[in-house]
Parts: sequence; C-alpha cells; structure tokens
Amino acid sequence: MVQALITMSDFEDGVVTIVKGKYGLKNKSDAIRRIIQDYANEELEVRPEFLEKLRKRDTETGIPFRNLKELRKLTRSR
Repeated sequence: MVQALITMSDFEDGVVTIVKGKYGLKNKSDAIRRIIQDYANEELEVRPEFLEKLRKRDTETGIPFRNLKELRKLTRSR
C-alpha cells in the first residue's frame, strides 16, 4: 500500500471529515479512500480513441505458431 502526505485546505479537510462521519469510517484515510472509490465508479470514462483502438485490435488476426522458438523466428523477421 502506498502512503501519501497531502496538504488540504480547511474546506477540503471539512469535506473529508463529513464523509468520515456520514459513512461511520474509522479515520480520514478511509474517508479519502471512499471518496476516490465513489469518484472512480461515477466519473472515470474511457477515451473514445482508446475504445476505437480496442475495437481495431479485436478484429486483427494473430500470428499462428506452434512453439516459442517458431514465434521468435517469426517476430525477428519482421
């Protein structure tokens, strides 16, 4: 687990304290984790160009090979 020392304004600290109390969390670290989880579930979006890249890869065909030695030979010749 990563540890971080953060600087917050009084307002931001108040928001963390409210979240801590609202959800009955043990400490502010748990409250910050909760805020991040809520944000990740609600706000994160995949960029359209990334989705297009995934769709393109989905239609590509792979390189047929029987073993690792053959795959290495095929990829070195490219």
